[in-house]
Amino acid sequence: MAVEEVVPDFADAFPFERFNEMQSAALPALLNREDNVVVSAPTASGKTALAELAICKTLAEGGTALFLAPLRALTNEKESEWERFEDMGYSVYVVTGERDLSPRRAERADVLVMTPEKADSATRKHDTARYSFITDVDCCVIDEVHLLDSERRGAVLEVTVSRLRRLCGPRVVALSATMPNIEDVADWLDAPDETTFAFGDDYRPVPLNADVKTYSHGENAFADKYRRLYRALDLAEPHIRDEGQALVFVSSRQDTVQAAKKARDELTERDIPMGARGDYDFHTDAAELQNDTLRQSVLDGVGFHHAGLAREDKNRVEQWFKEGKIQLLFSTSTLAWGVNLPARCVVIRDTKLHDPLEGEVDMSPLDVLQMLGRAGRPGYDDMGYAWVVCDRSDADKYRRLLRDGKEIESRLAAELDAHLNAEIALGTIRDVDDVMDWLGTTFYYARAQSAPDAYDAGSDLRERVSNTLSELVADGFVEQDGLRVESTRLGQLASKFYLRLDTARRFADLAERCAAAAESGDVDAIDADDLLTTLAGATEFDSVSARSDEQDAVHAVIGDGVPDHLDAGQRKVLAILRSGMTGTTPTELKSDAWVIRQNALRLLAALREFLDNLAPGRYANLACRVEARVEHGISADAVGLTAIDGVGSGRAKKLAAAGLSTPADVVREGVSGLVSAGLSEGVAEQVVSNARDLPVVVVDWGEFPESVAPGDHEMCEVTVANNAGGTRAGLRVTVNGREMTAKPAYLGQTNLPVAVFGADADELEYTVEVSYPNLPLPPVTSSRTVDVR
Repeated sequence: MAVEEVVPDFADAFPFERFNEMQSAALPALLNREDNVVVSAPTASGKTALAELAICKTLAEGGTALFLAPLRALTNEKESEWERFEDMGYSVYVVTGERDLSPRRAERADVLVMTPEKADSATRKHDTARYSFITDVDCCVIDEVHLLDSERRGAVLEVTVSRLRRLCGPRVVALSATMPNIEDVADWLDAPDETTFAFGDDYRPVPLNADVKTYSHGENAFADKYRRLYRALDLAEPHIRDEGQALVFVSSRQDTVQAAKKARDELTERDIPMGARGDYDFHTDAAELQNDTLRQSVLDGVGFHHAGLAREDKNRVEQWFKEGKIQLLFSTSTLAWGVNLPARCVVIRDTKLHDPLEGEVDMSPLDVLQMLGRAGRPGYDDMGYAWVVCDRSDADKYRRLLRDGKEIESRLAAELDAHLNAEIALGTIRDVDDVMDWLGTTFYYARAQSAPDAYDAGSDLRERVSNTLSELVADGFVEQDGLRVESTRLGQLASKFYLRLDTARRFADLAERCAAAAESGDVDAIDADDLLTTLAGATEFDSVSARSDEQDAVHAVIGDGVPDHLDAGQRKVLAILRSGMTGTTPTELKSDAWVIRQNALRLLAALREFLDNLAPGRYANLACRVEARVEHGISADAVGLTAIDGVGSGRAKKLAAAGLSTPADVVREGVSGLVSAGLSEGVAEQVVSNARDLPVVVVDWGEFPESVAPGDHEMCEVTVANNAGGTRAGLRVTVNGREMTAKPAYLGQTNLPVAVFGADADELEYTVEVSYPNLPLPPVTSSRTVDVR
């Protein structure tokens, strides 16, 4: 069917002139009805055009469309592709965690593009001015809805779509690669038979020949990796010789680089004609690549692609592969989900991968099918060829996967308590009846109806959810009054920071210990290492494993004085965090350190707010300083430098090396002192200016007595004044270490009443402490001693 005839007002939105057979079959459901639509079709069959048709209908009716893309990289790709909509006068706005949100642009956008995680965050904050735009969505297009089956991300997609439907009831168009149980997704989304489509392999534009190949083991895992590489090259060689292209998926970023290096040598040894070293223009373009290894490799027709490459390098690699200048490409799974880079031959070299948080895991069946689906270039190839290279013991498992596909399952059960808690915290669930209504909106419920044995539905899902609610009440996350349910502060904090509930309870327990220590006067009983130990034991790190070659390095960092309840993996987390605070992470731990540190920083931010809400302010300040040290690798006495806007790890270390340790030192030294420390004059001027914006606290004791008679009593007033930038602070007054007064305040000028009384002691030491829960500045203290005589 001709595009011009079907959508004449939007013909320029499509990069082709006619819809194919699959697209034409789904057209009436998309354009002539208002029902939700579910489409399952082979990879590369043209599902993107169906998303665009749904968007066109929404725009024609003056509505707002939301496109949920499975990866952040795809949100950027859609932004580029959908400049066609921009050229037609419609606004396309990408909302991701890596960009500053403009609520004004989001509110005015005609097409929003988000990942499920960002949509989850937006729907959780829908009642704020910043994210209210999410409730204006009229149509939600879910790309790759089979992501529901992802162990890590499936539950997020499921609850986000369910929440969005409860908030604003948009039309839902769900698109998927081939899945055997499409009817379950249709039941979940209330899509009737007339708008549910299961297109088989006969709709695939290029037929696929997929198979499994095994390899013989070598002496160790390193040797096995190269045996699999040679196996992959054996499979790819005939297609490369025939001017086809091959895409080989490996498990890690480092493996893409090492495999490309080894493959270049092996291809030369096999005398396979490749590369474009005689192409002067290509040679000139390649010289602009930022990655040195990639710059040399592409000239030999071999490339690699992973999420760590600069965006410009990735864009060039993708373009050169499309043009055939790169004939062999090694990639991680970033190219599996949606990026349109088909190849005649696809090989999965690694079916297992190392996850810093999970240890060695099998590649998910979804990823395997997505990768294999890249085989076959429409318009170029008559057949696509795809192979899984695996151990003999796994061969039958992958053959069954290729033959039968993968039914899509719900992953909500494993996280039911956390997501139910989140809905109650958000206010979308207010009573017990709402709990049961919410359950009915989940894919978990829909799938359990069709596969009751697999979901143990005989035990009654409603009873299971009711029991989960009772556990939330018993654990202090929810309060129940009759049929009414309401989130506690603990439940709200757990929801805000996406915490597993065991971790939230662990953080709350630490806050209670902090409060008890402050009340008893033993404030130093809780220190930075207590915070790190609590963090390392978080449920989010339960699956971290310590390889044998890492255990000596772990012991060198943490020694023997570690609580017994931490297992080997959690000790590894503790070692990475401790060493990271000083920027001395052992080489053996560096491969996993970045991922663990990023997760730890998120958890530290959560722990800081737990302490800010449930304990005296000095402990939130302690968490803030620990967080800054983990992030920047800076010493304890210089961590306050990172409170200055524009001072990160590198600049803080330069200033510390020059003997500066506080923002006050920076202001005192001035621009010339910072230039001497190694900063440029322009940067130094800005850093000094920003340092002046931080608080400078002065404690005025007024007419505070030097002595008091036994049994006498006198009320005094101490003034805490801030002579620079305002901020929130925790104020605390103690006498001989015992707390008298504690209060939060926004620092301008605050008067603190202090009672001076003649006690049994010979002298009384009064201390005013000012701590900053959101700034890594050490607490400010000022003391006075009163003799009792």
